[in-house]
Amino acid sequence: MIPLSRPGEVPERDPLSARAAATPDATALIDVETDREWTYAAFDRRVDRVARVLGELGDGEPPPDRLGVLMDTRPAFAVVFFAAVRTGTTVVPLNVRETVPELADKVERTSLEAIVCERGTESTAVELADRAGGCSVASADDPERVDDGVRSLDVLEDGDATDAAPEPDTRGRIDPETTQLIMFTSGTSGDPKGVELTLANLVASATASAFRLGVDPADRWLCCLPMYHMGGLAPVIRSTLYGTTVVIQREFTARETAHVLEEYDVTGVSLVPTMCKRLLECDRGSDGDGEDGWQPPDTLRFVLLGGAPATDDLLERCLDRGVPVHPTYGMTETASQIATATPDEVRRYEGTVGRPLVGTEVSVVDDDGDPVEPGEPGELVVAGPTVTPGYLEPAVTEAAFDERGLHTGDVGYRDEGGRLRILNRRSDRIVTGGENVDPGEVVDALLEHPAVDEAAVVGLPDEEWGERVSALLVPTGDDLEYASVLTHCDDRLAGFKRPKTLAVADELPRTASGTVDRDAVRKRLLEDGLDAAHLEDRAGSGR
Repeated sequence: MIPLSRPGEVPERDPLSARAAATPDATALIDVETDREWTYAAFDRRVDRVARVLGELGDGEPPPDRLGVLMDTRPAFAVVFFAAVRTGTTVVPLNVRETVPELADKVERTSLEAIVCERGTESTAVELADRAGGCSVASADDPERVDDGVRSLDVLEDGDATDAAPEPDTRGRIDPETTQLIMFTSGTSGDPKGVELTLANLVASATASAFRLGVDPADRWLCCLPMYHMGGLAPVIRSTLYGTTVVIQREFTARETAHVLEEYDVTGVSLVPTMCKRLLECDRGSDGDGEDGWQPPDTLRFVLLGGAPATDDLLERCLDRGVPVHPTYGMTETASQIATATPDEVRRYEGTVGRPLVGTEVSVVDDDGDPVEPGEPGELVVAGPTVTPGYLEPAVTEAAFDERGLHTGDVGYRDEGGRLRILNRRSDRIVTGGENVDPGEVVDALLEHPAVDEAAVVGLPDEEWGERVSALLVPTGDDLEYASVLTHCDDRLAGFKRPKTLAVADELPRTASGTVDRDAVRKRLLEDGLDAAHLEDRAGSGR
């Protein structure tokens, strides 16, 4: 792996520059959609071109301090990220599945100076820029709204950068301790937290992961997760640091991903449990589930499984099928992995996510912050070089850190061998298909409906998604229509945040102290809840 600099020196090269100088002819990236391969030299040239455009987004001013990226998984995302590293620009990935109001809050909180979009998000980017005022917009594709000031980023995603005329080098000195990424995640307060990550955090994470998973010069890491999440961006960053190849599949589908894993000699892949389950059930020869299901290719040496808890049944099926599954526990705040189990540990120690990675310290503490004995549950506190220096808001940082490190809000315990098990979350957040959902945000959207007086939102177990967002509603009268509630949510919430199960009650169940009894809410929804797939056809009262 290429170091950023020798100890005590000011770094002069960004990671891609160092990699391109060391192994220019090695394959950096393969785009499944076009079947194009880029060497590190070609990747570097594309990044240099985009870095030059970034420097011009401010009408001759220096590159933007903070750049929003409103793109899905594709090579252009990787180009933009490393161009931002090269120009000293902080990247703020924006979730393409979220609505304009959801995104506008993040644009405002990060004071974005420019947004990079693609054809499918161009209109949204222009609207966000208009709301922000004075924010530039550039597209990775040929712009359709040139009249609105959208310019081309000149990514050459489908072109040949080797034929581009030499231009002045854009490389400058970099500081690995400055904020390189701001990623949003739902926190216990109910508001999305802006997590600041440095380049040093990302390098430390790549290093620790390499010690656990290993690195082979022939490695090919398949990226099929959204790059606006750490699980999708991490393989791109790590592969560049390792000098290996990242294979980019723009969208996961079980049958196609099964084909890609075999066709491109993939050695590793990051998945959320829902994806893994679909892959196991995939039959390459038909549109339905196969009797035998998917068999992993001989080249595959690790499946990093994170984003949500993996059930024991799923892990057992993976092991029976010969899938080299590595369940992991991680956070955006730690640039991905905190602890990762090997297949052997999965076989021998049911429910474990393994030991913490090298350099990562995990304490298990009680409500007073004192360490507990092995086997006793408590809150997990994480420290080490992968841990964020803090959040956008200083008050949030102050509340989350103490002398032991970052309080995760997750409850678990450590066994006598130092292996971790995660039990639950101190917060009430819902994890559905690898996406974090804050129940309070969903409640706020529901309460804007004129026929909803009160609402409680919880996660219910779901075989497909891990958890499904579910809501118990108290109507204002007798005219509440489920279909209208769902339509109302469409305009205010991303699809993964939209309730999948609804039920009504005369009042919300509460504890003696007056707070909502969430266990009672879950019980009521399990007994009386109706599936949203059937609710959309209901035009009458939900009562």
